Amino acid sequence: MHIVDYGIVVLYMLAVLAVGFYFLRRNESRDDYYVGGRSMTAGHLGLSIAATDVGGGFSIGLGGLGFLMGLSASWLLFTGLIGAWLAAVIIIPRVKKFDAAEGLLTYPDLLRRSFGPRVAMIAAVISGVGYLGFTGGQILAGAKLAASTIVPEQPFGMDGFFFSLLLMAGVMFLYTAAGGIKAVIYTDTVQWIILLGGLLFLGVPFALMDLGGLAEIERQLPDRFLALDNVRPVQIFNWFVTIIPIWFVGMTLYQRLYAARDEREAKKAWYFAGILEYPVIAFLGAFLGMVSRVYFPEAEPETGLPMLLKSTLPIGATGLVIASYFSAIMSTADSCLIASSGNFVNDILERLRPDIPQNRMMWISRGVTLLIGVITFIIAASFQTVLDVILYAYAFMVSGLLVPTLAALYNWRAGQQTAIWSMILGGGTTLALLALGLDLPFGIDAGAYGLVVSALVFISGRLVEFDGKMIR
Repeated sequence: MHIVDYGIVVLYMLAVLAVGFYFLRRNESRDDYYVGGRSMTAGHLGLSIAATDVGGGFSIGLGGLGFLMGLSASWLLFTGLIGAWLAAVIIIPRVKKFDAAEGLLTYPDLLRRSFGPRVAMIAAVISGVGYLGFTGGQILAGAKLAASTIVPEQPFGMDGFFFSLLLMAGVMFLYTAAGGIKAVIYTDTVQWIILLGGLLFLGVPFALMDLGGLAEIERQLPDRFLALDNVRPVQIFNWFVTIIPIWFVGMTLYQRLYAARDEREAKKAWYFAGILEYPVIAFLGAFLGMVSRVYFPEAEPETGLPMLLKSTLPIGATGLVIASYFSAIMSTADSCLIASSGNFVNDILERLRPDIPQNRMMWISRGVTLLIGVITFIIAASFQTVLDVILYAYAFMVSGLLVPTLAALYNWRAGQQTAIWSMILGGGTTLALLALGLDLPFGIDAGAYGLVVSALVFISGRLVEFDGKMIR
């Protein structure tokens, strides 16, 4: 890349850090730090939701899928449209009513009001651990992008990929720990605009012109890469089962729901986010990943897209588009980091030590956020494929948390033990199946089996409780 492009990327990183430290001085309470003072509007929230859900994992991961299967990779983000709209109809009216009455801060607060503190604490552990993995996936995505575009092979005598991991982790952790959710949401807004503008007005047009148009691209690709049925139905089913339920249990989404000014603003934000995910980013990401295969047919799929951006765009445009992908990555990593921090601080530490003064809790929150960042860095360094990290984290969270969440939303009464065992056995089943690496029947994802176990445990527990008159 040209020095101008490096300059654009560096200026972008510095600007993001400046936003974080600006809000360092303006956050006066944990409501400010974790839910933005409950005053956010639909525009900022919708852009932040889409930026968080898609992020680096799905932008780099989606490009890798486009490399492998063409436009059919767009089905991955069709789940975002369905999940967002279902959440707007089912979750927002109920949860916003609870929030208005009780001032909720985190996702486990929803389960606490229905099942008690022990259930909420276990949910916080599952959610916090899940977001550790998800944040690690974003760091890995950022490192792949940096190593393929802006970082030399041996900077300062270090391995280029390891240096890229350090670079991405450092920037993300510092501004998130400093600024909290306001820094996250406001930077998400700018980041998503940069991402869409970079892909739509720079990435796609230059690729089409350089390769001679869509017909020439199709000629150089394998058969059916421009079709929408170049994917197995079971794969679409697995994406639906793994990804759609995250809209019901995702801590990042509950934080934005609590941050919304009112129910109307929240619904508008969720509908807006769904449209942004599909068709907008779904087809942009899949198309550019597909085109990268024309340029670099032997490349590792998830690095094809960064290599395409680096090699085909003119001076200045390269820096802008690379910055747009860093935007996507950072917008998700910061949200997941603050979500995991909220789980461990608000749902675990504060419940164990309610005597800690609130002004001290603010600094503890920042310290925990940095500590979690170090752990997610280790996770990122332990994996090779971005999408694997993300889908594993999603499957673990969904299989452990979806059933008790639906019960809390619809007031399906059950005792604490029923909810606890439903979470532990559901999430544990998924983790065990993933760890064993078995070829499961019909090619169905491990998370689906974990969900079935969770549901059976919850239903069985309720029947026993009803029979023994144990329901609270």
